[in-house]
Amino acid sequence: MKLLLIEDNERVARFVTKGLSEAGHTVDHADNGRDGMVYAVTEPYDAIVMDRMLPGGIDGLALIETLRQQGNRVPILILSALDGVDDRIRGLRAGGDDYLTKPFAFGELLARLDALLRRSQSQAVETVMTLGDLSVDMLAHRVTRAGKTLALQPREFKLLAYLLRHANQVVTRTMLLENVWDYHFDPQTNVIDVHISKLRQKIDAGFPSALLRTVRNAGYMLTDQP
Repeated sequence: MKLLLIEDNERVARFVTKGLSEAGHTVDHADNGRDGMVYAVTEPYDAIVMDRMLPGGIDGLALIETLRQQGNRVPILILSALDGVDDRIRGLRAGGDDYLTKPFAFGELLARLDALLRRSQSQAVETVMTLGDLSVDMLAHRVTRAGKTLALQPREFKLLAYLLRHANQVVTRTMLLENVWDYHFDPQTNVIDVHISKLRQKIDAGFPSALLRTVRNAGYMLTDQP
């Protein structure tokens, strides 16, 4: 992974850079907030490890807030000697994804960083989901099939997204009630049938093959298989 370390303490920076490099990562290092900001906005990184208190006219929290305001969602692990609960809360609320207090064991830093990277990769995988010629952009809430944009209502979008996450699997009515409507009981209504019918009209009508299928006495399946 390509990582950015923003740390003004030379000893800590050398220690962390050496460990991350030995773990197989590529590391860029900035020793002040201003240079760190330049790196962060001009280079793509898989994650950033940064000290909270930095020289250079911009501290760690201000740097994080600026990146988040610009829409930069890179995972950020904060390093800090400030170990109070309020300090950790401020760091996380500023936009940090994790907070590790100094002194720290490198093994814990690496484990926390690996967890952030796994989480980021998992989210990235789900940003756009596809099945055959059907595409769902989770961030833009945009659905297309064969290049044609389909207009879905919020509940229809949530229903489609859930079915797509379980593509080629039978999804029961109970699963839909609990995960799409947040019902943990059967409301004894035809709400699922109505929404399935509307969704089928939007994603299947006018296309050569049907993706949304009813599995008798079992539930529903979204599939592009024959």
